[in-house]
Amino acid sequence: MDLAVRLFLSARGRFFQQRSVLPNDTTRQEGNGMKKVDCIVAAPHFLTMEGEGVGYRAQHAMAIDRGKIVGMAPRDAIFKDYRADRVIDNAARVVLPGFIDAHMHTGEAVLRGLAQDTGHWMMYGLGPFEEQLTPEDRVAGAQLALLEAVRAGTTTFSEFSRRPDHLCDIFRRAGVRANFTVTIREAVDRIYAPGELYDFDPSLGEKSLATCLDFFHRYHETENGRFTVMFGPQAADFVSEKLLLSVKAAAVAAGTKIHMHVQQGDRETYQLVKRCGLRPIAYLDRIGYLDEQLVAVHLTDADDAEAALVAQRGAAMVVCSGSIGIIDGIVPPVKPFQEAGGLAALGSDQAPGNNNHNIFNEMKLTALFNKIRSRDPEIMPAWKVLRMATIEGATVLGLDHKIGSLAEGKQADFISVDLATPTMMPVYDQPMRNIVPNLVYSARGNEVRLVAVDGQILFEDDQFHTLDENAIIAVNQQAADRLGREAQAEFQRIDGTNARFMREEKL
Repeated sequence: MDLAVRLFLSARGRFFQQRSVLPNDTTRQEGNGMKKVDCIVAAPHFLTMEGEGVGYRAQHAMAIDRGKIVGMAPRDAIFKDYRADRVIDNAARVVLPGFIDAHMHTGEAVLRGLAQDTGHWMMYGLGPFEEQLTPEDRVAGAQLALLEAVRAGTTTFSEFSRRPDHLCDIFRRAGVRANFTVTIREAVDRIYAPGELYDFDPSLGEKSLATCLDFFHRYHETENGRFTVMFGPQAADFVSEKLLLSVKAAAVAAGTKIHMHVQQGDRETYQLVKRCGLRPIAYLDRIGYLDEQLVAVHLTDADDAEAALVAQRGAAMVVCSGSIGIIDGIVPPVKPFQEAGGLAALGSDQAPGNNNHNIFNEMKLTALFNKIRSRDPEIMPAWKVLRMATIEGATVLGLDHKIGSLAEGKQADFISVDLATPTMMPVYDQPMRNIVPNLVYSARGNEVRLVAVDGQILFEDDQFHTLDENAIIAVNQQAADRLGREAQAEFQRIDGTNARFMREEKL
């Protein structure tokens, strides 16, 4: 067993002994028999995501105390049993669970729009700019991603980065729920030519695994459970088999999941075939990686049979329709994955490819792309992608016991969407309800009026409570001005698609 894993196992017991105990969640009782709570949220429409559909409830209310939902019932019953410090009566609104973005690289938002419309996206599109990024730039980018995503209803951020410790403070201050993944990589960082095999340095892999284990000890299940940690081999082509197996052993010991890019493009497939004679999914199956512990991201280059195999082995999937559509021009095989019994979540990935961190966008693109791929308008209905953005996303991340639906005992992560807007009007409730189709196919994200995590309001009526919007925008523009100057020489040397577009005055 590797030294890093042995050290991890010896420290694990001390870590769990030192964890703080959460406060008692007993609801306070008043002398008149009513229960005292922090907040009551009432609305004409609730989508609780309970059951197998969207859990629609009309004229309901929920009572929230100490960050949890302690009551969910018809509004008259809630107001009869509870008295609250604050009542939020959402006339003409729908209340639903906050969105879960299951795969993000938020620090790259400072590079938004720099790597679209180009082949060799990672090396020739993103590479010249990413080489110049400082830790401070990534912090600025993550703040920008927070602004955008919270405003559009995201409450859980599944962040994948090499040094997420640089981001913890801003996620803490923002008040969001964060699922961190520390990138583990053995391939040497440099811009590789198409077809060139990666150089490996085992010391890089050992160092990144040690960083991951240390980060897990310090942050997993902290912030009253808002922070959780998974382990993140970048992809099978960037990590040796020996290191992959060490990561697996450490994740099993920790009781956490492995969050990993899987068969994310023909580049990865090429590397694995050249290195070991197998396509990535077959390779991962051979070494025992395809199981319920794995959260497999993208599956871009997987065929339907490979996607089905991942599902049959019990692994989950994160589909990033916008990112992969722009970067690769491919619809990931999420439908055959689901048909084989797999559970899938939605992710926005990163702004240099996808251009946004907006789950409304991901719901719509996922539904549309799969309809087009299948030539079937009944494939991937609106209610299904809404579940992928909420309860199924929570299940993929192992957080469904806390979030993803609105039910007694769960954390109060919820959003309120204004129905009295042009994109959501008119509202029908008979003979069918049109709220869910309009959320998926019509809404843009600006219809969100309130965002709360653990019952704490982060955004309300176009105002952030925990983020300084003007300061964040200013620091990102300052970073962009510098990054553009510093990347210019490498951008011109590589002379990729966008350099040609610039010469031709098409950008």
